[in-house]
Amino acid sequence: MSITKEAELIGLQKASEAVALTLKEMIAYAQPGMSTKELDEYGAMLLSRFAAQSAPYLTYGFPGYTCISVNNEFCHGIPSDKRILKEGDLVNIDVSAELDGFWSDNGSSFVLGEDLNQHQKLVAASKQILHKAISNINDGVRISDIGHLIETEAKKRGYKVIKNLTGHGVGRSLHEEPLEIANYRNRHYKRKFKKNEVVAIETFITTASSYADTLQDGWTMVGDKGGYMAQHEHTIVVTDGQPIILTGMNGIWN
Repeated sequence: MSITKEAELIGLQKASEAVALTLKEMIAYAQPGMSTKELDEYGAMLLSRFAAQSAPYLTYGFPGYTCISVNNEFCHGIPSDKRILKEGDLVNIDVSAELDGFWSDNGSSFVLGEDLNQHQKLVAASKQILHKAISNINDGVRISDIGHLIETEAKKRGYKVIKNLTGHGVGRSLHEEPLEIANYRNRHYKRKFKKNEVVAIETFITTASSYADTLQDGWTMVGDKGGYMAQHEHTIVVTDGQPIILTGMNGIWN
């Protein structure tokens, strides 16, 4: 969506506060021995306190309130009482929700407890690349140029990007135009960021794969060549200067 009045910005700020603080608290709550179902139910409780509704459940009938992916799962992991978190796991939580007609989206990968499996370097790269990408977005910047920046920064660090997962517009629904904010340069995609546009910017930084495939459960995605992925996501408002980061209170850059 494109913001046209202050009331819309306020509505988006409230929805973004709900998803950002839910994500932050879920990360703090996660611990070894906990099931991803228990963690998801905690997230559902937090969203309900804000009177917010789970966006993936509302939009797609997703079998959970948040997406929780572990280790080789890249994204859209289904919360399960059989999936038990362990020390050193690479965990991704993606929280998106609707509140009073406004939608916001954010996500974060993190290492649970001690970095036993050396995932922290990948996580740090994803955070740094998202920060650099967002700081280069303003009115008139080509979307594909930001994709090029993300892929270039990933390659500098010895990583790849997933090419069939993208950021997207958001605001009045979960996925809106522009539907493709990719992590690489598509030379044929001429669209530019526009002032007052609301978008979710995401990194998909990987150790081995360039594409993600969906498992038989119909949701969970993994790499076509295996490996691990780190994802970080903020919902922002494009301006003619630095973007407004609506989900900044999730603390992923702290």
